[in-house]
Amino acid sequence: MNIFEFEQQLLSEIDSNIATATDDQLFAGGYLRGHITLSVAQCEIDGRNHVRDVKTRVNHSLNQAILSGELNEQDQKLVLSFWAELINKVEQAATAQ
Repeated sequence: MNIFEFEQQLLSEIDSNIATATDDQLFAGGYLRGHITLSVAQCEIDGRNHVRDVKTRVNHSLNQAILSGELNEQDQKLVLSFWAELINKVEQAATAQ
């Protein structure tokens, strides 16, 4: 899977839950969407084309946001948990194929 397929699958997973998502899930999904898209774009610019590069950049981006005070403690847990859940779902789907 390339980084663009990975991005598409992550975003599709976020979008597939919109109708039934809680307010917290909508917040986390919207918040992560920006970090995912930016991270993929940065990887492309830098010539990094591995899924692990995207995951590393998203993790770094989220950590920077936390350190800069963008997220309170509850939102941090929510976003990081949702990010881990997304990764798990996408990787399980890729393994099942």
